[in-house]
Amino acid sequence: MNNPGILFIIIIPIVLTFIILGILYEQKRRKKRRDELRKWADVNGLNFHPTKDRGIDGRHGEFSCLRHGHSRYAYNIIQGHYNERPLCLFDYHYVTGSGKNRRTHNFSSVIIDTQLPIKPLFIRTENFFDKVTEFVGMDDIDFEWKEFSDAFYVKSPDKKWAYDVLHQKTMEFLMGAPRFTLDFQGPLVIAYRNKRFSINDFEDAITVIEGILNNLPDYLINELKGV
Repeated sequence: MNNPGILFIIIIPIVLTFIILGILYEQKRRKKRRDELRKWADVNGLNFHPTKDRGIDGRHGEFSCLRHGHSRYAYNIIQGHYNERPLCLFDYHYVTGSGKNRRTHNFSSVIIDTQLPIKPLFIRTENFFDKVTEFVGMDDIDFEWKEFSDAFYVKSPDKKWAYDVLHQKTMEFLMGAPRFTLDFQGPLVIAYRNKRFSINDFEDAITVIEGILNNLPDYLINELKGV
């Protein structure tokens, strides 16, 4: 076994076998996900499109999460109306770096059209770095409920709007709900995490967005509608 040629003959087929098995496993995994998403879309009367959409970042450039890196595209896209609101669910792909530093990223998102001229509002789970920026005076919006302020990072150019949306009932809802990053822009709200969603995650994201929208005060809705 000290002969390099014999070792080469033995090792190469083994390596190739593992590569082929890896490719087959990935293909099977992707097909299973497509089938699950297609079934969920059919059950809910929605349209499923598994092919790549390289223009979604241009159509929704208001969302910073869709502008990272390069080689961007959405796939496994589900569209239609859900609870009378236009809805778009998708997986998203982008690449950062190049060569040895090249990294591929995939995550999932839910976009709901509120059909209202809502103002910008950004909500996510607070982290350690937020505490550091708060210490140097670059803090987010604070709320009277300290537990909520400690749990969530909230930003908006209009503090009154943030307080109107995140009143006590909505804060209580978010404290007990699954955590997502939420971004309100124009009439749209996006919910995402830095990973691919399961079907349950997609449903949870929809529930969280709808929970906020359904709790909007009547006076605020009338104000947005110009009533």
